[in-house]
Amino acid sequence: MKNILYAPWRSEYINKAKIQGCVFCHISHNKEDDTSAHVLYRDEECFIVMNKYPYTPGHFMIIPHMHTDNLESLPSQTWLHMSDLAQKSVRLLKDGFGAKGVNIGMNLGENAGAGIAEHIHMHIVPRWPRDTNFITSIASTRVYSTDFEKVYIRLKELLPNYISTSSF
Repeated sequence: MKNILYAPWRSEYINKAKIQGCVFCHISHNKEDDTSAHVLYRDEECFIVMNKYPYTPGHFMIIPHMHTDNLESLPSQTWLHMSDLAQKSVRLLKDGFGAKGVNIGMNLGENAGAGIAEHIHMHIVPRWPRDTNFITSIASTRVYSTDFEKVYIRLKELLPNYISTSSF
């Protein structure tokens, strides 16, 4: 007998037209699509977008507008700005969203595990007690325990309390 996981929310992914080229550059250049792309924040250097395939609720990424797969070529100003946004994001997730811990990470290159290797990005992943269970460990399957849209709306509401949005 085969196990079947019913996932109707995946139909949008399967049937949706694919973006040609770099998905992060597409988001960077199409500000008018911020809500549908689940962009939480943007300024001159970077944008913050929800991860469509999160490890846990509230998982988002900080992404420079500059298209590069090479951290070494990123201007120091942009790297420092990403780091500043990461600090503020951790505060947002802990104080505002109730996370008990946060993972921060970058997978630089396909061989390092990057799903989108052509454009560097920093993952910000909130963590809670018991957010990994047997289904993750045994079946390599993640269970997303809350509504993605509700998490996006909540984080979008909280963000101005932690990151100034007046500069862009």
